[in-house]
Amino acid sequence: MQNNTYLIGEIGQNHNGSVELAKVIIDLISRPIHDDVFGNELRGMDAVKLTKRDLKQELSQSQMDRIYDTPNSFGRTYGEHREVLELNDEEHFEVYKHAKEKGLDFVETLCAVGCLTMFKYFTPDKLKVASRDLTNLPLLEALAETKIPIILSTGMAGPKELDDALEVISKHHNEISILHCVSQYPTEPKNVNLRTIDYLIKHYPDYTIGYSDHTIGISTPVAAVARGAKIIEKHITLDRRMKGTDQAGSLGPDGVYRMVRDIRILDMSMGEEKMYIVEDTKSAKDKLERSIATKRAMKAGEVIQESDLHMLSPGDGFKWAEKEEIIGKTLSEDIPQDEIIYKNMIK
Repeated sequence: MQNNTYLIGEIGQNHNGSVELAKVIIDLISRPIHDDVFGNELRGMDAVKLTKRDLKQELSQSQMDRIYDTPNSFGRTYGEHREVLELNDEEHFEVYKHAKEKGLDFVETLCAVGCLTMFKYFTPDKLKVASRDLTNLPLLEALAETKIPIILSTGMAGPKELDDALEVISKHHNEISILHCVSQYPTEPKNVNLRTIDYLIKHYPDYTIGYSDHTIGISTPVAAVARGAKIIEKHITLDRRMKGTDQAGSLGPDGVYRMVRDIRILDMSMGEEKMYIVEDTKSAKDKLERSIATKRAMKAGEVIQESDLHMLSPGDGFKWAEKEEIIGKTLSEDIPQDEIIYKNMIK
C-alpha cells in the first residue's frame, strides 16, 4: 500500500508580477523526479498555487498610501508595490492553462470576494484560504458557495477560529482540508510544533489534514508526512536571492527536487501497520542469517548431540528453533567441522 502525499508548489507572488516567470516556476514544479539509487521515476508535485488580491478590498487607504521603502519594494507606496505584483484575471488564466498543460492541478488563494471575477475565465481545482482570512467569514461564505474544494491554513488560528470557519463552509459542502501552519516567515524550529498534526488528525477526523511549511530547508515537511500529513504546501522560487519578501524563505530548484524526491520515497516507505518478511530480503536472509552447524568434524553413523552444534552463516539450513529435528538423529555422511547441517545429511 503506497500513500500519495498531495504536494502543492506555492508560487504565491514569487512571480514578481510576471506571467512568464510564473510559467518558468511551473516548469520547475512539474519536472520529473528520479531516484538514482533504485532507478525509479517518482511522481512529481501535484499542484501549483497562486494568490489573487483585490486591492480595493485589501488594506485601509492610509496603509495603501504609506511609503514602502524596503529592498523588496516594487513601488513608492505599499499600494503601488502591491499593484505591480498583481496578475489580472486574464493573466491568471494564462498561468492556469500552462499548469494544465504540465498536468498540474491549479489552486488559487482568493483574498477577497472581488477576486471571484476570475471565474468568468476558469474554475480552479481547489481554493485556498490564507491564514489571515480564516476569520474572514463573509469571504469563506462566498468561497464555500462555489462548491469548490477548500483548503484552510491555520497559521494564526486556535480551535475556536478553526471551528467557526468549518461551521460556515460545511453549510455548503464538506470537501475541506486543514493545513497546520505557523505564520512566521521563516518559521523558527521552536514554533513549528509538528504534533499539531496529530491533534488535527485526532480532533478533525472528517477532514484531510496537511501542513503548510515556512521553515528553511526540507526536513520539516518530510517529517510532517511521517506524522500523517496528507498535503504539503511549500513556497517555490527560481532563485532565493531574487527580489521579493517570500523569495529567501522559499525552495529553489535543488531544494524542490530534494523535497519531492524525499517525500515520494517516504510515501513508498510508509507501508502497512503489520510485521512481515519482505520478499526482497530473501537473499540477505539466506546469506546472513545463521543455521545449525557442526562444532566438530563428525562421521556418518554418529548420533547428533546438542553439544555438537552451534550457529553459523549462511541461513539456508535449520534454525535453532528447529534443533529438535536434528538432535538424536543419525548422520548419513561425514561432515567437516564448522559446516551447515542440511536435511539430506541426516537419517
